[in-house]
Amino acid sequence: MDERFNKWLLTPVLTLLFVVIMYQYVSPSCTSSCTNFGEQPRAGEAGPPAVPGPARRAQAPPEEWERRPQLPPPPRGSPEGPRGAAAPEEEDEEPGDRGEEEEEEEEDEPDPEAPENGSLPRFVPRFNFTLKDLTRFVDFNIKGRDVIVFLHIQKTGGTTFGRHLVKNIRLEQPCSCKAGQKKCTCHRPGKKETWLFSRFSTGWSCGLHADWTELTNCVPAIMEKKDCPRNHSHTRNFYYITMLRDPVSRYLSEWKHVQRGATWKTSLHMCDGRSPTPDELPTCYPGDDWSGVSLREFMDCSYNLANNRQVRMLADLSLVGCYNLTFMNESERNTILLQSAKNNLKNMAFFGLTEFQRKTQFLFERTFNLKFISPFTQFNITRASNVEINEGARQRIEELNFLDMQLYEYAKDLFQQRYHHTKQLEHQRDRQKRREERRLQREHRDHQWPKEDGAAEGTVTEDYNSQVVRW
Repeated sequence: MDERFNKWLLTPVLTLLFVVIMYQYVSPSCTSSCTNFGEQPRAGEAGPPAVPGPARRAQAPPEEWERRPQLPPPPRGSPEGPRGAAAPEEEDEEPGDRGEEEEEEEEDEPDPEAPENGSLPRFVPRFNFTLKDLTRFVDFNIKGRDVIVFLHIQKTGGTTFGRHLVKNIRLEQPCSCKAGQKKCTCHRPGKKETWLFSRFSTGWSCGLHADWTELTNCVPAIMEKKDCPRNHSHTRNFYYITMLRDPVSRYLSEWKHVQRGATWKTSLHMCDGRSPTPDELPTCYPGDDWSGVSLREFMDCSYNLANNRQVRMLADLSLVGCYNLTFMNESERNTILLQSAKNNLKNMAFFGLTEFQRKTQFLFERTFNLKFISPFTQFNITRASNVEINEGARQRIEELNFLDMQLYEYAKDLFQQRYHHTKQLEHQRDRQKRREERRLQREHRDHQWPKEDGAAEGTVTEDYNSQVVRW
């Protein structure tokens, strides 16, 4: 009797077990929800926080939204990709300098376009720019006569950027850089003509660290001499580019560079066909260089060219009588210089910021439709960052460079607006491309299905007609 009872009891138990296993296999997602549904928090115990739905969030006050835990958004990759290695920057060499190779500083500023959660912060523009000012796309004809002219301002990371131009651009015919030579050969595809005017391609052909006034008057004549006579019938476009840096960091970097013996005294400073006289541009030191100069001595020299260097090198100096300070009063001269530097910077084909290396790479690639082989690197530790100064010294530097401070704020705002505008255009093009792809896929499916239906109907009709004839 017991044996028969056990057999009858075993059958429903096995059946129930089989049903439970099959139910969990078919609906595995119900395991956690069903388990949590049966578990109720005991008195005095806090249950797990529930994420409110859209309806509940709409009814709850905004402060309640912040108190309730939310899942973080999925991370998005940085717009320029991973950071790669870049060659350290050596100091500018000239006759009378020490000749040793040293790294040039590049400040690291937290990149607001790459926060930890991957989301883009809200950028609030300060200046009003037109769509033409923000849209930068150059139809650079490297096989024609177009030339990129790099205006290299001291201590702005220009040496590193200049090396990127000759060693890091993906070209049909890359620049030829040989070991032991300071200059590279950057010829157009199939021609013996250069497409790049810079320190590492043509050398200091217009003078050591030539400024805007010198380059615009010198480069066309230099390139005509280097070019072949048969190409003179074609027009030539000059695309000027430059790099800017935070004025305080740049000033400290130049001070440390001069302290090590740099002078740049071989610069021509050509303006209106002549160099300045010693009375117009006196030196700050009596000997061959200014080695060992203290920061106070460096700041006390009123005619130190480090003061407002970026504005002076980007402005048209012929508008203010070149280096003749008696040509007009100081206030009027400063206003004209600053406005001229802003206009020239805005109308340049491209400019980058030392503090934003990856965005600089991004904008250059989109402007000239050229790609770099390796991504730019943001240096974290520099000589300028290692200099400890008090607040009084910082304010003094800002006062000495008050024109550069205004120019940099203007440049940074324009740079950020161009970056966001370019990213927005890319997002719009990507969305439009995806919509077009989905539309083509739908049309492809719509063209296939009627043919299959029509073929099936034709087959049925043909079979029916054949049967009628047979009958």
